[in-house]
Amino acid sequence: MSKSIEELKSLTTQIRRDILRMVHAVNSGHPGGSLGCTEFFTALYGKVMNYKLPFTMEGKNEDLFFLSNGHISPVFYSTLARFDFFPVAELATFRKLNSRLQGHPTTHEGLPGVRVASGSLGQGLSVAIGAALGKKLDGDQSLVYTLHGDGELQEGQIWEALMYAAHNKVDNLIATIDYNNRQIDGDVDDVLSLGDLNAKLRAFGWDVLEEKNGNDLEAVIAVLEHAKAKTGNGKPIAIILHTEMGFGVDYMMGTHAWHGKAPNDEQLITAFKQLYLEAPADY
Repeated sequence: MSKSIEELKSLTTQIRRDILRMVHAVNSGHPGGSLGCTEFFTALYGKVMNYKLPFTMEGKNEDLFFLSNGHISPVFYSTLARFDFFPVAELATFRKLNSRLQGHPTTHEGLPGVRVASGSLGQGLSVAIGAALGKKLDGDQSLVYTLHGDGELQEGQIWEALMYAAHNKVDNLIATIDYNNRQIDGDVDDVLSLGDLNAKLRAFGWDVLEEKNGNDLEAVIAVLEHAKAKTGNGKPIAIILHTEMGFGVDYMMGTHAWHGKAPNDEQLITAFKQLYLEAPADY
């Protein structure tokens, strides 16, 4: 059933609560980037992407999504659960022994929604290109989506893949870059600046869209729909999506410190109060 914008906005708050619960419960995980990408995932699965349930690995005649920056698995898992890929109660197993919800997504346990193991940064775009070309060979008109971190673009394989996709006119592919300008060791501009990313992507032969309000759900839906409208025109599509790491929790914003650190009990309660819930609740 299609959800209204207000329902989806409410869901972004719920997903953020899921993220915080999950990483707090095991004192491990990556809340910062997960909180920053919540609007993207909600828009993608709630309005933009055409997919089928029950989940199949083949994904014939449906859109596919590949998470390249796999460390933000909490937001991915919560989104999949909240959109009925698997029970919400399973989120409580995050990063525990024998769980299907490992710190980085894996495929060997058959978690619905996950088509490729990810977390070794730089590889997801290559995988997505392969899937997109496979759809072309099959006469499948569906699209392939992928998400990357901005720090991930410091990996050389990304740029080889960018060249390959443009050269081979992989125009059924939409790659989004989460541009929060923060990575594990500090600001991206300090670690290894990407320079004029928009100009670079265009020089590599991509059609590029840029959205400055990546934590505005309606703006994210609009830019993704705009990208869809540009497919089939001989060029792969890139979206530079400016987000805020830790969005929704004031002490996590404006810093890279929460890239891979879990909140303690007191910090969790503070975060939940900011997310319209007085104290942590059960699933």
